[in-house]
Amino acid sequence: MRLTPHLLPNEVFAELASGGGGRDAIGRLWAAQDSKRLLLLRGIRDLAPEDVAARVRRAYDLLADIQEAAPEVTRALLRYPTVGSWGLRTLQALGGEAPPAAWQDPAALASLAAAAAILAGRTATVEVPVLDGAVVLPSLGRALVPVGERFAVVRTGDGTAEISAGGVIVRVGEGPSWEGLRRIRAEHRGVAVEFVVDDVDPGRMPGAQRTEERLSETDLRRWAMILQPAWEILVERHPLAAEEIDAVVTVLTPLIEPDHGTASATSKLALGNIGISMQPDPHSFAVTLAHESQHAKLSGLLDLIPLTEPDHGGRYYAPWRNDPRPLGGLLQGAYAHLGIAAFWEVERHEPHPEELLLRAHTEFTLWRDGTEAVIRTLRASGRLTREGELFTAEMADTVAAMGEKDVPAEAARRARRSAGRHLAGWRERNGEPPSHPVPSLTDS
Repeated sequence: MRLTPHLLPNEVFAELASGGGGRDAIGRLWAAQDSKRLLLLRGIRDLAPEDVAARVRRAYDLLADIQEAAPEVTRALLRYPTVGSWGLRTLQALGGEAPPAAWQDPAALASLAAAAAILAGRTATVEVPVLDGAVVLPSLGRALVPVGERFAVVRTGDGTAEISAGGVIVRVGEGPSWEGLRRIRAEHRGVAVEFVVDDVDPGRMPGAQRTEERLSETDLRRWAMILQPAWEILVERHPLAAEEIDAVVTVLTPLIEPDHGTASATSKLALGNIGISMQPDPHSFAVTLAHESQHAKLSGLLDLIPLTEPDHGGRYYAPWRNDPRPLGGLLQGAYAHLGIAAFWEVERHEPHPEELLLRAHTEFTLWRDGTEAVIRTLRASGRLTREGELFTAEMADTVAAMGEKDVPAEAARRARRSAGRHLAGWRERNGEPPSHPVPSLTDS
């Protein structure tokens, strides 16, 4: 499998640092991911333990053959988010850096090769692992087979594929024993977006409070119904954010709904995937997509360019978290909330109903001020790389331009009150924050 070097032009770096970047910048980040994931697969092939080494090598060779014949198919498959999370976690386990989980099986490279054969229309017979009575084929879905089986056989050819284990045959795309991945789609003014809803792959969102049951068809329709007006908001008034969301987010993973509010997450291990709970309204869905796409962009950039020094144990206050954050997490939060502030900056100038307009002014003020304070913390930390200093300087310029904008007095009051409650709760849980700027709680 071929690898290429990757360079990021200064102007693209600056555009990303300002909070934007667009499709071109994200395309460069994806190209780097292509090489990263090929390296992960090569490492798994080379470090696979003796009992599965032959199976892993056969799968790697089949995948390489398919890459030669159908490079676009293979590229799209390798960009599937769980390929990144499985690959990195499996390689770390093989190298002794982390204890392995059941889904971090190097033999699962065969499942990837089988999925590639299906997508490329290749005739092949591949033995794949079974986990908890299921065969998972990345980007396609899973087949339910008898519990207790260790391996299944995938046979592909003539436009069909079947999976057999323990005397049971499951045809891909057919029958109740095949659980295919579903999609939701929206379109507005000729601009479309489509997301895979992954509620089956065990590597879909490591560390997040994801749902373990599949979304019901009713809930899937609710997601799609809220996505459509959310996408209209983004296309009409946030075209750059819409472009970036379409370019970087390919998969949504359902998360458990918290008792209050909503939940969302992005895993640095699975670029392209965001975790998200049911959203209550189109604006919430739209701003969550914009928020999490910021995290995804920064995660992709950090695979190319380190912006902070290695974690030295220092922890910091973030006005959007209840726990002290490492510097890297603080940077991620500031970059994401830069996008949130930019979203509400636009929305507060729209002819919304009074309640929504006040929400827009308040959210803009709260996250503009909180982001500005955290950027000052980052720049004063002494723990940024040279590139990190340049990056946060661009961020500071972006938020400074927002700081020149007036907001209604009631919105400013609500933002101060919200920031004050958060800081007070943080102090109660964690003690006094380290000596660095926190959002202003005064009227000035």
